[in-house]
Amino acid sequence: MDTFAPRSIPAPVRMSLPALKLLLALGATLLPQGAAWAADCSAPPGPGVDWQRCLLDSRDLAGADLTGADLRETSLARAKLDRAALARVTASNVRFGHASLRGADLTEAELVRADFTRAKLEGAKLRGADLRLAKFFGADLRHADLTAARLEGADLLRAQLGGARWTDGTSICAPGSIGTCQ
Repeated sequence: MDTFAPRSIPAPVRMSLPALKLLLALGATLLPQGAAWAADCSAPPGPGVDWQRCLLDSRDLAGADLTGADLRETSLARAKLDRAALARVTASNVRFGHASLRGADLTEAELVRADFTRAKLEGAKLRGADLRLAKFFGADLRHADLTAARLEGADLLRAQLGGARWTDGTSICAPGSIGTCQ
């Protein structure tokens, strides 16, 4: 018959401040070149910026070049991203609710489970974007280019699609198309 034997809980490790500094310095030298402990939410906008899990609501980033940026789990609600370059961003679970992305370039962006609720994407380029499970509730996608975009499981309820180029690259949604491309 097995008996239950409680495990002993190890005592907390105590370390002097100089020993802790040495350990941190040693760890930093062993990291690969360019590696970081965490995203830098105060970094200026630029190609490849790491804004993963940052709170950037209401930021004015109109015209910014964020090509290849890491925006996973970032909140950009109500942000101004008109004409911004967001090609090839990694942005799963990003929140763009009520954001303005008019004319933004999101070509080949990874936007799985992104939330575009009531976002303004008029004339945006979403060519080849991965938009699986994205939410576009009430979003304005008029005249957007969705050529080769992946929309499996995307919620387009009340989304305005008039004039949008559909995923096949040739169909243009009829004026007044709401929720589906007609």
